Amino acid sequence: MPLEVIIVPCRTDNYAYLLRDGASGRVALVDAPAAAPITAALDARGWGLDTILVTHHHDDHIAGVPEIRARFGAEVVGPAADAHRLPPLDRGVREGDEVAIGDSVARVLEVPGHTLGHIAYHFPEAEALFSADSLMVMGCGRVFEGTMPQMWASLEKLAALPDATLVYSGHEYAAGNVRFALSVDGANPALEARAKEIAALRDRGEPTVPAALGIERRTNPFLRVKDAGFKADLGLPGLPDAQVFAEVRRRKDAF
Repeated sequence: MPLEVIIVPCRTDNYAYLLRDGASGRVALVDAPAAAPITAALDARGWGLDTILVTHHHDDHIAGVPEIRARFGAEVVGPAADAHRLPPLDRGVREGDEVAIGDSVARVLEVPGHTLGHIAYHFPEAEALFSADSLMVMGCGRVFEGTMPQMWASLEKLAALPDATLVYSGHEYAAGNVRFALSVDGANPALEARAKEIAALRDRGEPTVPAALGIERRTNPFLRVKDAGFKADLGLPGLPDAQVFAEVRRRKDAF
């Protein structure tokens, strides 16, 4: 049976995700920006909570963990590398570890850059990637703690997943990300269509998550840096991919 994903808007622009394994009925939460909306979403469905999957240490992803854990008794799983600055972990995980939510199994991917300990959770059978602030819809997270080459390596790792993979990122930033993308990749016809799609979603008050990785690869400027035509349009022909990524990230930071 499939993995059901419930999008829970939190704070001003965060997303948390409730995951329910159809076979077992077990429920997990990816990140906890705030307790109240998550608890309300669980209560509305009559669900308990078995596991909290933490991606990284920033407060807008963990602030609700203590209250939710106390209410539901959920196991807390998170990056072992960041255990010293997270709520107490019941299980620390690293690259290649697996986390089971009933019959649904996630593989842990280490994706440093935004933070040094950032991880993502990939459910291959469900074709779902919970990438938080690493790969984001039409963008990527700011490089706060890691290096530009680290962040590029993390994005390459995620971009290598199958096209059908659905990307569930940690924030609703797509409209702003599209404006930037058009400023650096305006000649891309796939981007023009994507911009209209995102505008329509936001006009209806709907989330832009999830996004298919194949579409992201064609329209997200941070995944387009391998393209020779894109490099030429940026005035950076022939430069290494990591160097082009760093320049695109620099331009986004100043946008």
